[in-house]
Amino acid sequence: MRVVAMIMAGGAGTRLSVLSDKRAKPSVPFAGKYRIIDFTLSNCVNSHIYDVAVLTQYRPHSLNEHIGIGKPWDLDRLRGGVRLLQPYQARTSQDWYHGTADAVYQNLSYLRQRQADLALILSGDHIYKMDYRPMIAYHEEKGADLTVAVMNVPLEESDRFGIMTTNKAGRVLEFYEKPQTRDKGTLANMGVYLFNVEKLAERLHQWHAQIPDLDFGRHVIPAMVPVDKVYAYPFEGYWVDVGTVDAYWRTSLALCEPDCPLNLWDTQWVIRTLSQERPPVKCSAQAQVVRSLVSNGCTIHGRVEHSVLSPGVYVSPGAVVREAVIMNDTWVGPGAVIERAVVDKQVVVGAGVHLGWGEDMTPNLELPDYLDTGITVVGKNAHIPSGLRIGRNVLIHPDVDEDDFAAFADHVVPSGATIRSSRAALEEEAA
Repeated sequence: MRVVAMIMAGGAGTRLSVLSDKRAKPSVPFAGKYRIIDFTLSNCVNSHIYDVAVLTQYRPHSLNEHIGIGKPWDLDRLRGGVRLLQPYQARTSQDWYHGTADAVYQNLSYLRQRQADLALILSGDHIYKMDYRPMIAYHEEKGADLTVAVMNVPLEESDRFGIMTTNKAGRVLEFYEKPQTRDKGTLANMGVYLFNVEKLAERLHQWHAQIPDLDFGRHVIPAMVPVDKVYAYPFEGYWVDVGTVDAYWRTSLALCEPDCPLNLWDTQWVIRTLSQERPPVKCSAQAQVVRSLVSNGCTIHGRVEHSVLSPGVYVSPGAVVREAVIMNDTWVGPGAVIERAVVDKQVVVGAGVHLGWGEDMTPNLELPDYLDTGITVVGKNAHIPSGLRIGRNVLIHPDVDEDDFAAFADHVVPSGATIRSSRAALEEEAA
């Protein structure tokens, strides 16, 4: 059986707020030196699947640059290897992707070209380690048309997932996409699908004309359950959806704990990535690093506590970084304090700034559903002037500079505030 993997990597990731303003969600940095998509790509090659297509759409430049020809994952091959498939407009029906299944529908020719028997449809925005080979064997043993990887989730979280019920043999009897009530069970769809290619093509051709925004969870799987052989494959390993700022922050900091189930040091299941040539970590005599992940190229003169630092972060003397995720090449000025925050790449935090200041937990006024747990988020290339106190649940957009904080004469940015770049807004209007 020839298996071809198709990784869905075109999502905007709006729940991650400014972290996905300039990049697709799968290319968001994670665990210091990795990107989110590294986990799915590594799962493929560790499962001996070397024919991989990555379907991109939203702001693909960072993702394209990261994956390149696939060399870090041993996917730079004459036969097979990795292909980046982007939507394009043609004289026929090609168009932007309007749903996960629509994206695959528009690339059925790729599956035919690769002479695929089985299509492994994967999400590029989940953190997990999974050997797909047992799932493939299970699919063949059951004679399934579609096999969906599932895992049990807490009942109180069941309305966030596609939930299904099965019989004793594992055949899916009912499927509910993000049910309104929490009484449908706890067997959750992981977004890992294994299709017989002929059946997949048949169903996509059948339904695409009726449903242009065809989606696997909302349309294809529920429609296939009554008419096709759909089975659930139980998975008991580590799997996390880091689709919200809170989930991203919590999952990142959990890596600092000794009992974290995600083992990044497992030599039998290596997570591969595009490595940057950086010098080793440098800690001065006054540096203190406690329960943290610190990546190559970082320079530490202050205190880093229960935090994750990506390559090239500079922590000045007297600065404190606590319960924070700091991305590449960010500079933390002397005496600055950053706590309970996510700070994107190439940010400058001025001297004496307190980011995540005070006890006020007012939700973000513009995004109360996304920023309400006290985490302050700073976008890429932001410059925060010295001496500011910035509260909780504050959203600082990319490219802000010191002038954008001029309205805060008392040097206090209250909890729940949002700061935008006036320069970026003028450039957008001019364009």
